[in-house]
Amino acid sequence: MHNVSSHVWAFFLIVSGMICCSSEPRPVSSKLTSSTPDRFIAYTVDPALGNLKMYWKDPKGQRYAMLGNLVDQLAAKGQKVNFAMNGGMFRADGTPQGLFIESGTLTTPLDTVEEAYGNFYLQPNGIFYLTHDHRAVVCQRSEFPGHEGIEYATQSGPMLVIQGKIHPAFREGSSNVHFRNGVGILPDGKVLFAISSEEVNLWDFAQFFRSNGCENALYLDGFVSRMYAPAKNWEQRDGKFGVIIAEVNEM
Repeated sequence: MHNVSSHVWAFFLIVSGMICCSSEPRPVSSKLTSSTPDRFIAYTVDPALGNLKMYWKDPKGQRYAMLGNLVDQLAAKGQKVNFAMNGGMFRADGTPQGLFIESGTLTTPLDTVEEAYGNFYLQPNGIFYLTHDHRAVVCQRSEFPGHEGIEYATQSGPMLVIQGKIHPAFREGSSNVHFRNGVGILPDGKVLFAISSEEVNLWDFAQFFRSNGCENALYLDGFVSRMYAPAKNWEQRDGKFGVIIAEVNEM
């Protein structure tokens, strides 16, 4: 396939369902208390409250990996997790793939590779970040302003919605379906997180964010995706991944 253009190759990756994430199957141990869930389970967070954070490793240097581990460990410190979700793709050793900034500290650098295997590299990929003054942004990698003033950031890909338009590589009616999760910014600046309760294609998933008014939205991961949101009757405590995004309050 050495004579196939990069655009055709990128589209081939999408329709083939190739993703950069753990290959482990979706386990049956997830606790789902909703008997008839919607196709997409959504959770909205106001970043101005300063309760949205990102986590990777615990104080002992072990990655949380499972949402339940984060929930339990923070509860032991008097903190309540209202919402948690896996926050981007990761390598075989659990290291975040691409940029990860935690509490203002650069942990893994920006991945600037343009062409490589998997959905992460379907250009443009993007970054979800939170500033020190509690603003939330989803942007293309090329538009990332740099580390200054950034409290948290995670890189993933591909972008789902780009300036109000669905990623041009996605096709309505595509048979490439997976469980998926992602993040977008609503017109009022709040953050919209969503996970599919069934297998969906990327076009439908992107359309969900666009129909809610997101000018930009980012794909986080595929069939390993999990969400913990008791208020939505959706409580998945398992998983095995890298970055976790969580809304946390003091008890």
